[in-house]
Order: sequence, then structure tokens, then C-alpha cells
Amino acid sequence: MASSHSSSPVPQGSSSDVFFKIEVDPSKHIRPVPSLPDVCPKEPTGDSHSLYVAPSLVTDQHRWTVYHSKVNLPAALNDPRLAKRESDFFTKTWGLNFVDTEVIPSFYLPQISKEHFTVYQQEISQREKIHERCKNICPPKDTFERTLLHTHDKSRTDLEQVPKIFMKPDFALDDSLTFNSVLPWSHFNTAGGKGNRDAASSKLLQEKLSHYLDIVEVNIAHQISLRSEAFFHAMTSQHELQDYLKKTSQAVKMLRDKIAQIDKVMCEGSLHILRLALTRNNCVKVYNKLKLMATVHQTQPTVQVLLSTSEFVGALDLIATTQEVLQQELQGIHSFRHLGSQLCELEKLIDKMMIAEFSTYSHSDLNRPLEDDCQVLEEERLVSLVFGLLKQRKLNFLEIYGEKMIITAKNIIKQVIIQSLFLFELFFSRLADQMRMLNFPQWFDLLKDIFSKFTIFLQRVKATLNIIHSVVLSVLDKNQRTRELEEISQQKNAAKDNSLDTEVAYLIHEGMFISDAFGEGELTPIAVDTTSQRNASPNSEPCSSDSVSEPECTTDSSSSKEHTSSSAIPGGVDIMVSEDMKLTDSELGKLANNIQELLYSASDICHDRAVKFLMSRAKDGFLEKLNSMEFITLSRLMETFILDTEQICGRKSMSLLGALQSQANKFVNRFHEERKTKLSLLLDNERWKQADVPAEFQDLVDSISDGKIALPEKKSGTTEERKPAEVLIVEGQQYAVVGTVLLLIRIILEYCQCVDNIPSVTTDMLTRLSDLLKYFNSRSCQLVLGAGALQVVGLKTITTKNLALSSRCLQLIVHYIPVIRAHFEARLPPKQYSMLRHFDHITKDYHDHIAEISAKLVAIMDSLFDKLLSKYEVKAPVPSACFRNICKQMTKMHEAIFDLLPEEQTQMLFLRINASYKLHLKKQLSHLNVINDGGPQNGLVTADVAFYTGNLQALKGLKDLDLNMAEIWEQKR
Repeated sequence: MASSHSSSPVPQGSSSDVFFKIEVDPSKHIRPVPSLPDVCPKEPTGDSHSLYVAPSLVTDQHRWTVYHSKVNLPAALNDPRLAKRESDFFTKTWGLNFVDTEVIPSFYLPQISKEHFTVYQQEISQREKIHERCKNICPPKDTFERTLLHTHDKSRTDLEQVPKIFMKPDFALDDSLTFNSVLPWSHFNTAGGKGNRDAASSKLLQEKLSHYLDIVEVNIAHQISLRSEAFFHAMTSQHELQDYLKKTSQAVKMLRDKIAQIDKVMCEGSLHILRLALTRNNCVKVYNKLKLMATVHQTQPTVQVLLSTSEFVGALDLIATTQEVLQQELQGIHSFRHLGSQLCELEKLIDKMMIAEFSTYSHSDLNRPLEDDCQVLEEERLVSLVFGLLKQRKLNFLEIYGEKMIITAKNIIKQVIIQSLFLFELFFSRLADQMRMLNFPQWFDLLKDIFSKFTIFLQRVKATLNIIHSVVLSVLDKNQRTRELEEISQQKNAAKDNSLDTEVAYLIHEGMFISDAFGEGELTPIAVDTTSQRNASPNSEPCSSDSVSEPECTTDSSSSKEHTSSSAIPGGVDIMVSEDMKLTDSELGKLANNIQELLYSASDICHDRAVKFLMSRAKDGFLEKLNSMEFITLSRLMETFILDTEQICGRKSMSLLGALQSQANKFVNRFHEERKTKLSLLLDNERWKQADVPAEFQDLVDSISDGKIALPEKKSGTTEERKPAEVLIVEGQQYAVVGTVLLLIRIILEYCQCVDNIPSVTTDMLTRLSDLLKYFNSRSCQLVLGAGALQVVGLKTITTKNLALSSRCLQLIVHYIPVIRAHFEARLPPKQYSMLRHFDHITKDYHDHIAEISAKLVAIMDSLFDKLLSKYEVKAPVPSACFRNICKQMTKMHEAIFDLLPEEQTQMLFLRINASYKLHLKKQLSHLNVINDGGPQNGLVTADVAFYTGNLQALKGLKDLDLNMAEIWEQKR
């Protein structure tokens, strides 16, 4: 399989092939023999031509090629592991399960036959004939190619005679190994009598080297001969190129002379002016920088002057401005290297001074005399302090103010107590002991004075906190406006950038520098010519990157730090809001809420101190011993103070209200127990006889009839002249009552009036009044119906008059229960309307009691009828003694109750008595077997009944009473 390298038709990559390939392209005339790919490729060595040549034993003796292969192709394709031989080489790797099937021809591909090429053959037939004719006329190319190959092979064979060491690119005789290989020392060794032999060897070596030189020269000459035309053309072009260079040099010299003249005439003056303008601008910048350094140098003395006048905000602004100037414009100035740290220490000192100053101001503002009309003390000083504290984020100043409020509230109470005790000339070792010696009017005046002082105190606190709140809101408003302006400026800058991008091409086309154009555009308000802009005044010169910024080209620190906006606070003081506030909107909002909470806290403090003062006096039961008018006066004073503080602070404090409610509950309990005890004593001493009605009670009832439930004022001079009445007139009806009921009505009115005076005790009063009415009902029932008055008062018997009088008293109370209910309903919250059901229960209990009294009266007559009619005999005389006794008892009953009960109730009562009478008479007649047969016995009974009917209808108010006496006879069967 291997072949000789000398007989390879592929041209070798030697230096002699370069000119040959240029003149005759091997790709067109020499068809290279393709070689098999290398199984184990390595990095290519040698020049690029070696990639396409056959293997060489010199260059590729260690490289693996396809010629090293020892396995033939059939052996590689036969796999002994397979059970059957593959039918096709291309299906070798498809697996054992592959089944060769016939491929159905596609319907989309046409069947190609020779007829499809007929047209093409007709078109190229003429061209084919011409090609054959030219082929016969022109010499065959193979001859020419064989000549070239022969010449190429001969030159290659000659070059191969030269040792490869001379062909190495790193050939150098200064290398000892190379030198020994080329010139062996053995050829120059003259020792041992071998001189002639060495001389011959040297001569042979010289001839050999000369032969190598000749071979190389011949090949070089051959290559030069192949490229002789290119050499001659290059020599000819050299002379022309020298002529061109000479002319170009002369033109360049002339151009330089013209440019030098133009520069001298037109540019040197203008450039000198520009340099002078730049120098002037730099001098101005240096002067401004020195002025700025002088100003910064005066910072500390100026800060001291501002602090001496308590201008903390101005001092802080000056320090902040100076620090920014030091960081931006004076950075690196050696003389100011310690000024920054000094200003930081000075700023910390100002923070401590502002805290101390605010504490002093708070103490002075809260502890000044309360009679002073000025609401805010030194308002400008307060505004300055608050701005300084906000600027430094010292937000704990509200805690300082809160602590001062607590101390001031304690001092207010102590001062008022001392002043009042001094007026009363009471001196004890302790203030609490001194207060316990005060009576209610004195103690009430003292409490009233404390409440008035607290009201003034809260008004001052509110005015001060309003100033602080206004400052915080102004800073918050300024932050919001600044943010809006920044958004607007960003939008304008974006629009400006877009417009500038469209102008860049024009500026470059006109020959201007873009920085020049932008600088002139910002400084010059009027658009001028491009040339005049570049030659404008020095102030319009653009800022250079390597020069110090001048005032026109730099952003002054004061412009960024001292942009302020003026606003007004409620006191009329104009304030300047700085833009460098470090507080966020959330922090400012939280601070505003804390200010409002501090005002609430001030109200709570005053209420807590008032509660403590109240409880110190209530330890010995002083408040529980107050009468109704005193407690009502105290309650109204406390409620007035609670409402005043709520109006001032905007929130109701609950501590004093809770103390008032606690004392009101105690007052209600005592109030109820006193009146219940009084009612119990009255009932235990009541003899249940009709009492005269004093005029004041009639006036009391009349006032209720007018829709007002209140105790009437006593009329001086007229009460003694008016005589008591026998009955109480209520809305035209007469009520015969006992003295206990008159006092009970007054007690009920006291309950109602107490509710008007102390609305917070409405529910408790309703419960207590319900209990009182129930107690009266049950106790009166025990005394009258239960005959308890026989043992308690010592009555001999409970008469019908006692029973009728008790019923009428109950009816009077029932008459006023709806009025009382309406009174409480108007003062109860809707959620507590369910408590009104107590009055419904009471009304039902009273009606049941009245019904029981009526039943008792009927029962008394019923027992009398049973006793008398059981002895009745039908015989003369007429009327019989039994009927005379019955009529006598009926008359007594009528005389006892007619003046006490209304006529309608009397008639109803006698109808029930008559029904009982008829029932007993019918029973007795049935027992005596007396029937309505018109006989003598029937006549006697009829005469007795007529006598009874006549006497009964003769009584006052019973004339029209339908007795229906026919029911006494049994119906005939």
C-alpha cells in the first residue's frame, strides 16, 4: 500500500513551488491524489502546504497515518457476533430486528426517462461539436503537464541531495552541535601522520559543500528566471515611484508654507485672545476660590455669634453649608483639614444646647403665671427651636415637654391649695389635713379654682402644641412640593436631552465643539451666530475640565442648601422652611400624630390630678355625706370641666368621668337607701286614714300635669294663707289619699329630678325607683290586705274605708307610672330601652293589687249575706228583719267608699255585691222551696226584694243601677 515519495504526483511544499504556483495554478492543471483521513490526527507541523502532501519519512516519521493500518476493509465490515450477515452495508447499525421492505414510490416524484433529456441534448449538440474541433487543433494538456512535472521532479530530486540540516529554519553555525555536524573535527586532525589523508578529506568536504551551494544557486536562478518579468517590472516601477515621491514632497512643502502664513495672519491673534480670556477666567476662579476660603474661615466666629442670639437654625445651616463647600469645592485644602471635624463637634454641641434650651423654654412657658393673657411665650424662639430640632432629627423633645407638663400639673394643684388655705387661715403640717378641715362650700370653691387653672393650662399647652404642629406640617408640605418640583424638572431634563441629541449632528457639521455650544447655550439667553459665540466675552467661555470651577459654571453650595420657602403659622410668624430637612414624610406624619397624642396626654394628666384631689377628700366619706343639691352641684361642675377639656383637646378623658360615675353610684345607693328607709318608716306609722292635701303637694301635682316632672320652687308668702284640701285633684279627678302617698309622689319626683341633674345615673335611678315602687306595693299589701297594720300601728280592724283608701292610693301611683316611664325613656339610650319593661311589670302588679282589694270588699259583703240570708224565713212582717239588716250594711258600705272611690268604680263594686246577694238569696229560696207561683210566700219575698231594691237605688250614685232581681227565681222545668 505504501508508495515512494519521489514518485508521488502531489507537489511538495518547498520554497521552489511558490513562483511555479503563481504562474501555473496546480488546482487547475494538477489533480491531487486524495488521501484517507488520519485516524489519530495531531497538530500540523511545517507550513500550510504540508497539509495536502503525501506522507514523508523525514517530517512525518513519528506521525501515525493510514499506512500504518493492518486491518483490511472486509474484516472491519464483518461482525462475527451477528447471527446473520447484513444484506446492506448501510443497514449495518439498524439492529437485528430490521426487516427490509420494499419502499413504495412517492406519488409526488415523477418517473424520469431519457425523453426528459432530449431537449437538453439538442441544445448542447452544437457546442459539443465545437469542443471536439478545438480539442483536435490545440495540443494536449497532458504533454505540457508532463513537462512541468518532469522539471519539478528534477529540481526536487536535486534539492533532496542537500542535507536536511541546512534546510532547518533555526540553522546557525554558532551552535556547537550544528557546527560539529557541518564541519567534523576529525577532518582537521593532523596528528598521527595522516596529514595527506586529512587534507584530502577536507578538500572533499569543501567540494561537497560547494556542490550543495551550486545546487541551491541553480534552483534560485531557476526560480528567478521563472519570475524575471516581475523583477524587471519592479525595477521600472521603482523609478516612477521616486518621481512621484519627489513631486509629493514639493507639494507638501508648499502646503506647509501656506498653512504657516495662514496661521500667522489669521489664527495667532485669535488664539492669543482666547488664551488671555482663559487666563483671565482662571484668575477670576482663583479669586473667587480665595474669597470662598476667606468666608469659610469666618464660619466658626459667625456660628458663635449666632449661638449667642439663640439662632440655632442659622448656625446649623451655616455649618451644613460649610461642610458641603469643604467636601465639594475646597476638598484637599491643607489649611482646612481639621475644620470638618471641628464643625462636627460644634454641631453636637448645638444639639445639646437646643435640648437644654427647649427644656428651659418649656419650664418657663408652663410655669408662668396663669393670669397672663399671652397664649404662647416667645413664639419666634419656639419656632426656631423646633426647626433646629427637626433639622437634627432630635424628635424626643416632645417627651421633655410631656415631663414638664406632669410637673406643672402637680404644682398648679399645690399652689391653688396653699393660696386657698391661706385665705381660710387654716394651718396644719400636711396639706391633706388642711383640706379635710374645709366645709363643702370652701372645698367646692377650691375645686372650682383648680378646674379653672387646669383649663387655662390646657389652653396654653394647646396653643404651644399648635405652633409645633404647624411647623411640622409646613416642613411636610415643603417636602411634598420639593418632590413635585423634582419630578417636573426630571421631565424637563428628559425633554431637553432629546432636543440636544437632535442638535449634535448640526453642531459637529458647523465645526463647533459640543461643550462650547452647550456652555454658550446655558449662559447666553439670545441665540447668536456660531462664530460670534466662539469669540464672545470671557464669561461665556465654557468650563474646562482641568480648571477650577467659576461661579457661573458650578453649582454653589449655598444655592442647594439655602433654598427656602416662607410660610406662616397661626401666630402670624413667617417661617423659612429649609430644603435639607432629613425627615421623611412618614416620620413627619408620625411626629404630628405624637403631638396630638401629647395634647390628649395633657388632658389625661389634668384629669388624673383632679381625681387624686377628689379621692383625697373622699377618704373620710365626705362626698357620700353630701345632700342631693350639693352632689348635683359638684356633678355639674365636674361635667362642665370634662366638656371644656374635651372641646380644648378634642377627646374626652375617662379618668375623672369614671371617678364621677363611681361617686354617683355611691350617691345613688345612699339616696335610695335614705328614701326607702323613709318610706318604710312612713308606712309603718301610717294609720290608713284620709289625709288633708297641703297646697304645696297640689302645686307639685299641677306641675306634673303641665308636662314638667320637677320639684316646684316654694312660693314665699302665699303658702301659709292657702288651706289644705281634703282631696288631691289630678287632671280633674279627685283622689283621697293617705299622707304616705303624698310623700311617695314627692320622692318619685326627686328621683326624676336627680336623673335630670345627673344623666349618668339614669339606669341606676330607674332600677332604684322600680325597687321603691315595688316595695310600696308589697308593703301596703302586707299592711292592709294582710292586716299587718293591726300589729304595726295598733289598728283594731281593717275597715272597708281602709281598703278603699288603699285602692285609691294605688290608683294614683298607677296614674303616674306612664309619665315616669316617658320621662326615663327620653333620657335612656336606645340600647337600654329594654329596662323600661320594669314599669310594665309594676303596673301589672298594682292592677292586681287593686283587683284584690275590690275582691276583698266583695268578699266582706258576701260573708255578711251568707250569714244573714241563711236565717231568712218567709213570713210577716214585711220587710223582714233580715232584709232590714242587709240594707243597713249596704248603706254603711256605700257611706264608707262613696267619698273615696269614683262613681263608676262604686257602681261596679255594688253590681258585684248585688250579684253575690242574688246568689245567696236564690240559694236560700231554693232551700225553702219558695217558687215564683204567685202564692203568699212569693208575695212576701217579692215585697222584701222590692224593699231591698228601693233602698239600694236610693243610695247616691246607684239610682240607675240595673239590679235584675228576676234572677233570684229558678226557671220552671
